[in-house]
Amino acid sequence: MPAPSSAQQKALLAQFVNLTGVTERQATRYLKSTGYKLDEAVDAWKGVKQHLPSKVAKGVPHWLSKKKRENDGADGSAKDQSGRYFMNTANEGKGPSALDTKLDALFDSLRDDENDEKDQLELESTMNYLGEKLNISLENAELFVVLELLQAPSVGEITREGYINGWKSSGVEASHQEHAKHVRNLVSNLSRDPALFKKVYRYAFVAGREKDQKALALDNALIYWSMLFSAPGLVWKGKHDWLELWKTFLGEKWTRSVNRDMWNMILEFALKSINDESLSFWSEDGAWPSVIDDFVQWCRQRGIGKSETMEVDGQ
Repeated sequence: MPAPSSAQQKALLAQFVNLTGVTERQATRYLKSTGYKLDEAVDAWKGVKQHLPSKVAKGVPHWLSKKKRENDGADGSAKDQSGRYFMNTANEGKGPSALDTKLDALFDSLRDDENDEKDQLELESTMNYLGEKLNISLENAELFVVLELLQAPSVGEITREGYINGWKSSGVEASHQEHAKHVRNLVSNLSRDPALFKKVYRYAFVAGREKDQKALALDNALIYWSMLFSAPGLVWKGKHDWLELWKTFLGEKWTRSVNRDMWNMILEFALKSINDESLSFWSEDGAWPSVIDDFVQWCRQRGIGKSETMEVDGQ
């Protein structure tokens, strides 16, 4: 069979990108490896995804989508003449610091020249870094601890800028070993430090959304809640397993996506319900989203919450 023409190759490339959401560079690699046989190339890409942990594979959006970057970031970051990102500091004009240089070199050591953009780790490199260098679990809240620290744009991407700025802010030495140790320390404190957990929880919404979407798909939200509201995250359980109750309720009553307000308020509700399983903190006149109002009523219809406490007291 003759090789496809240049025009045919471009058409196949466009189809592959549309089907998978990967970058053109990655699409070209998959197509070339299969002789530009579209079905085989897509199967090869799916094969890579199937090797990811089950929760991550199900919960990630199109994490390989290419994002355009300008030379200057909105946060004051800028690229040097090599095109690399560094934060502007009081020493502006003197070039990157020694720490910047070390972190930049570490980032480059993680990149796959064939598959990654110059300033971004894509799917395989990101997963390898998280699992092999930082030794974190991709099945629980540990994943989101790192994504928040490095301000990852999505579950399967890490940018050079986020990597350098995140590790600089941590105050630890520039080595994978020290970075892994720092992450273990954060993870060990996750369930005991409300401010840390809140920061990680809220960033999960940012990293978990589909590209250009303001809300989080319900299927993804359910997966992320399961990861965040279990050890080593905040265990949403007491006399009742609130996480399972919440997921059951949504399965029966909710079909819409999850917006930022709903996502944030679920954390507030979870914190209160752990300390007060009677749900006496809730009132119809409160500022809770309607979905939480419905959840409380759903619980009480099943004898869970204030009504069960009243019944016990009345005996």
